[in-house]
Formats: sequence, C-alpha cells, structure tokens
Amino acid sequence: MNFAIIGAGLAGLTSAYEIRKQHADATIDVYEATDRIGGKLFTVPFQAGPTDMGAEAFLYRRKDAVEFFAELGLTDSIVFPSGMKSLVYTGGATQPLPAGGVMGIPASSEPLAHVVSTETAARIDDEANQPGIDWPVGGDLNVGTLVRARLGDEVADHVVSALLGGVYSCTADDLGVRATMPALAEELDRLVEAGEQATLTGAVRNLAADKTKSDEPVFGTFKGGYTELYETLAEKSGADIYVDAFVSGIEKTDGGYKITGGQDTIYDRVLIATPAPTTALLLKKVAPEASETLKAVKLADSALVGMRFESAEGLPDNSGVLVASDEPDVHAKAFTFSSKKWPHIGDRGGALVRASFGRFGDTTALRASEDDLVDWALDDLEKITGFDGRAAGLEEIYVQRWFGGLPRYNETHLATVEEVRGHLAGVAGIDVTGAWAGGVGVPAVIADAKSAAARISE
Repeated sequence: MNFAIIGAGLAGLTSAYEIRKQHADATIDVYEATDRIGGKLFTVPFQAGPTDMGAEAFLYRRKDAVEFFAELGLTDSIVFPSGMKSLVYTGGATQPLPAGGVMGIPASSEPLAHVVSTETAARIDDEANQPGIDWPVGGDLNVGTLVRARLGDEVADHVVSALLGGVYSCTADDLGVRATMPALAEELDRLVEAGEQATLTGAVRNLAADKTKSDEPVFGTFKGGYTELYETLAEKSGADIYVDAFVSGIEKTDGGYKITGGQDTIYDRVLIATPAPTTALLLKKVAPEASETLKAVKLADSALVGMRFESAEGLPDNSGVLVASDEPDVHAKAFTFSSKKWPHIGDRGGALVRASFGRFGDTTALRASEDDLVDWALDDLEKITGFDGRAAGLEEIYVQRWFGGLPRYNETHLATVEEVRGHLAGVAGIDVTGAWAGGVGVPAVIADAKSAAARISE
C-alpha cells in the first residue's frame, strides 16, 4: 500500500511512524515544503548546546505522551524544570504570577490581589453571588467576553491573556473556553445540567477541590532538544522524506490519488498534516466542503529571539515573566529565563533567555527587522527585570519568525473541526491532522496524529 503524508512536522512524522507499525511493507512518502523536518519543533545548535526555538516543553502529566516517548526509547533524555516560579509584568512592575485557578481564572481574589484593584478584587469575591452564567451545555463562549463580564477587565488583561498568550499567541478575547480550558467547560456543563448556579469562581473552586495533589513534575523536555524526538520519529518511520517539496494539490485518479509536486506515484491513502489554510487549499478538489469549512480557522504569527549572555548576574531567580496584554510601551509578550528554568541549560554557564513577540492580529514583530526585534528584546528585558543584557555580554543571538505558527482556538473552533471531520468521513483515503485539529500542545498533537494514522491505516 502507498501512503503520502504532507507535512513533516510532529503530526506528520508521528503519523508516518504509526502507519509503519500497521503496515511494515508500505511505501510511505512524506513531503515537507521547507528545508527541514520538525515543523514548529526546532532545535538550534547554539555553541553552548542545543536550544529549542519553537515549543520548549511538554505536559509530563499526559501519560499517553510519556508512554509514547518510552516506546521511542527517549525516556532517559527527559529532563525537568527547576521549579522556579514565574512573574507577571503589569502596571509597570514585576509581580509574582498568581498561583492556582484555571489559566488565571481564580476561585477567589486572594491569589490576584497584588495585580488587580480593590474594586476588581471585591468583584471577584462577589461573582458567586451573581446570577448564573447563561452557559451553553456542550457549546462554547468567548473567554475574554465571559471573564470581562464576570470578573472585570483587569483579570482578563493582567492574568488570563498573559497566560493564554504563552500557549496560543492570542489574547483571551480571541479564544474559546471549551477550546482552551475543556475541564472548566465540562464543570460548567455539569453545574447547568445539575440545576446548580454556574459561576466562574464556583467552577474553578470545584475543580480545585477535585484535583489530586501530586509531587510529579508538570512539564518536561528533552536534554538534547526536540530534535531528539523528531529525528527519532523520522528514522523509525522508515519513510522516504522529501524536503523542499512543495505540494500544491491532490487529485483523485483511477486507483488512488495523485500529488501535484510529489513523486510520480499513485497513492492509496493521503494524510494531510499541515496548518489549516494549507490543508484547506489541498482539500479543494478532493473534499471541497471540508476545504470551505476549514477556511474559518485563522493563524497567529509570532517571533522568538534567543539570546545567550556571558553572565547571568542580575537575572531574576525565576523561570520567566509574562507581560500583561494591556501593558503600554512593551513589545515583548513574555520572556523565558531558560537557564534558570531548566537545570540542564543552566549547567552550561552564563544565561540563556528567550523573548517572545506577537499575538493574533498583531504583525508588528513579524514586520520588524531582526535588529529591531533584538533591540526590543534587550530593552524590554532591562525595563522589566533590570538585567542589562548588553553589559552582560551578548554572545549568541538567534531570531526565529513563526508565520502562522499557531491556530486560533476561538469559541467556534471545535465546531469547525467537527464539521471538517464530518465532511471527510465520506471521502475514502483522505484524512487530516495537525495542531489545528487536536490541540496545540505536543501531547495533543501526538494523540491526534496517532488517531488519524489509525483511521487511514484501516
């Protein structure tokens, strides 16, 4: 059997590996439009050691992912963060990032009292006394709209958008509750179905009460960077991988599918593992309804500046700092103090800092020159933390732009994905996967890719 996979990111490579397990003798061709594999996983060979300039961690408490890494023989490569706390920059000052809650949505004002006004704090504590949320069971609502209405703008801008921005490169106003915080949505479902009052603080309080405390690390990464994962998948898949291979279309022919821009092969099955707009384009001829539906998914652009300094003196003993979305005169949305957050990076000496730029709808960072991005990173770092990177000895710099790096998971996103899958159910031999389909985190992408590979292998 002949398989074509379009896209050699994590989703495409995982799919190739899983298909190989089901079809040992299959021909598996993977097409990648860029000059490398890995997609949004990208490990750069800094002189001091490999450094990730895309995703930098995975949710270690997702045991399906941990088991998958063990299957690949990567268990001994997994390392854990130092446990240093994060900061938030709001009101022109750095403060401890509020703990607890669900993506910054609190059960009470206590964790947020230092980053919101007394009026907002009182509003948070009174929210449980207000009429219940008109929550659509099984549906979704906009995070920003809901948080602003129930808890106020300060909660949305100072905390929730800052936290969600680090995951989705979007503000709270661009995201859906169920799409980004499914556990919270499910608790709101339960409250409504039970005839109880549905409030944000009440739902968060219930989730906290049900949560089992664990000393196990929340996050992990790979000592040699994510290159360990994507290169292992490529090798073990046994697939023929073609880079700089731009696929522009798929056509149904007698006996299978023809790939425009691919090898002169008729494929029995085609799995598309590309960003939503590219997937929509590729589905145009073979699944026009799915293609049209998928056009609703928009992407957020972002940029990263990796900086290595000779000295770490003056860099806060924290894992990083998030920037409130309403903070003026700051270009960066977050800084990760990688050498503080990850002991294996700290052991290299000096300091490694990643500066992040860009949220959905904001293209400033991507239109700026590399020199501007580096200057903004250094200026904002000094303004926010007092650390003078120029004086500390800037030894290495790497600028990575992610055009359309992450899909916007708004309040209609899950319904869109479900509709696309419904249209594709009637198209034999074609399937899709990727961060837009099953979630943006590494474990979510792997899980969705494994499911897609199982479907297309039948």
